[in-house]
Amino acid sequence: MDRQQLRRLCLALPGTLEDFPFGPESSVFKVRAPVSGSFRHESKIFALSNLSAAPLSVSLKCEPELARQLRAAHPEITGAYHLNKNHWNGVVCDAGLEDTMIADMIEDSYDLVVATLTKAQREALGWRRIIESGTAE
Repeated sequence: MDRQQLRRLCLALPGTLEDFPFGPESSVFKVRAPVSGSFRHESKIFALSNLSAAPLSVSLKCEPELARQLRAAHPEITGAYHLNKNHWNGVVCDAGLEDTMIADMIEDSYDLVVATLTKAQREALGWRRIIESGTAE
């Protein structure tokens, strides 16, 4: 996966914006839901990347048990630098992982963050989580 694909995937998710709170080299992808016709000022991070770095990598939120499993199975996935390693993975994007796997991890990170929003915010985004029984929530 290249930097344009990574950026495009992140920005394609509903309510996503790109911010630079850590300087111009660090793209921070956040979700912010419209509520009552306007945006709340709160936004939540689901991905971080220095899109000009080599190798290209992205930090993504992940369920702790799955994070451990992914790290054990793939050397391209480690605990994310400067983030809580129980909840964040660092993923090298140009080192052999399938693009579809990286896309799935981006969507999972987004879903974990959106799940913490209020019901009204989730509805404003049009988000529906698939629960274990296979039906939409």
